[in-house]
Amino acid sequence: MAFNKVTRALAGIAAAAMLIPLAACGNGGSTASTKDIPAEGTDDGTTISLWTRSPLERQAKAAVEAYNKSHKNQVKLEIIPNDDMEGKVGGASQTDSLPDILAGDVVRIPYWASEGIFTDITDQINSLDNLKDIQQGHIKAGTVDGAEYTLPFITDVSVWVWNKDLYKEAGLDPEQGPTDIKSFTEQAKAVAGLNKDGVAGSYLAGQSGGALVFDLFPSVWADGESVMNDDGTEATLNNDSMKAVLDSYKELADTTNGLGAGSKEETGATWTAPFANGKIGVMPYPNTSLNDIFDAEKSGGFEVGVTPIAGTSGKTSTFLGGDAMGISKDSKNVAQAWNFLHWLMQSDTQKEVFADNGYTASNIETLKTAYTDADPRIQTINSTIIDGNGQTPKSPAFNEAFNAAGSPWQLLVQNAVWGKSDLKADNQAVTDVLSQQ
Repeated sequence: MAFNKVTRALAGIAAAAMLIPLAACGNGGSTASTKDIPAEGTDDGTTISLWTRSPLERQAKAAVEAYNKSHKNQVKLEIIPNDDMEGKVGGASQTDSLPDILAGDVVRIPYWASEGIFTDITDQINSLDNLKDIQQGHIKAGTVDGAEYTLPFITDVSVWVWNKDLYKEAGLDPEQGPTDIKSFTEQAKAVAGLNKDGVAGSYLAGQSGGALVFDLFPSVWADGESVMNDDGTEATLNNDSMKAVLDSYKELADTTNGLGAGSKEETGATWTAPFANGKIGVMPYPNTSLNDIFDAEKSGGFEVGVTPIAGTSGKTSTFLGGDAMGISKDSKNVAQAWNFLHWLMQSDTQKEVFADNGYTASNIETLKTAYTDADPRIQTINSTIIDGNGQTPKSPAFNEAFNAAGSPWQLLVQNAVWGKSDLKADNQAVTDVLSQQ
């Protein structure tokens, strides 16, 4: 058996094994009760616990501080390191010690919901007056057999960003970012051609499956292709658009300074830093990490351009990521927890917490009306949600097939960019994990 075949098999076995940890809590039900909850929940001075991931700390703190200033209830926020989240949730679910409100990576939500982590809040969600205005991807992610468990907490989308200073040096138009995969590659190579110490055309988190899906999937969707079937049980990565994206990065990997040093080994812990430090020409990027760069501009930092991620055709899409939130099965303060969720879904709250701070709201009407005076780049970011072309992939086994360290998706990218690609075989390895859910 060839080396790559052995590696694919081992990756599939390891990924499938990761499906086990929460299985013991998967009773399909919840110990918490939503019976007789007031429409807006209860605000009576109760302390509510909330967990979310560290990449979204800035936005999470803004939401919690605004709520605590205006309510008797007080939310106690705990920020969990991204790599520690899965283990912490798994351990807490086994010991019935989950927080009142659990917010987690939206691509992990389907598995958690299917394992009974959350309380069914279908009636509460459907009673929201502005339900049609709320970003639906985070609701659908937490829907199992018609029961709805989650709402958006923080929406994080992927966009292309470029360093205008480096573009000027490379003889490129600093006001014109990439419009398709071809121009993305050409512009990255132009910056690489500067041959400046520590500067590269682009950057890729080669060992982070989560960053790779966030970066690369939108180009596939933009071309009208898919990454999985509708059930999330089969990978559909063996398509022309995915091949074009991977070929682009292969070309950059084979170009001197095409990809930043450490791209192949990047685990995701520092994958946004090279661009933030002014060392990368152009790359896909999370919008939630741009606020610090915008702030730095005001103090003399480099100027950044922002544009939607495109495919080969020039059409655009985005990864509707971030954290969805739900009331955990272990909550003893369900009515109070719902008060926080209900409050955060209101359009005036979305404006106060997100729009007024330059963050991306999860309310479509807010995105359309509350950013008229905002930085044009923030308006560009918002447009990727408003246009309806973004997607949130859904599969209970998504983490094991794509996000987890050593996942078959991660191996697929490693093979295509730095090794010998067999897209058909690597796609099948992803399917082998997805089909075991």
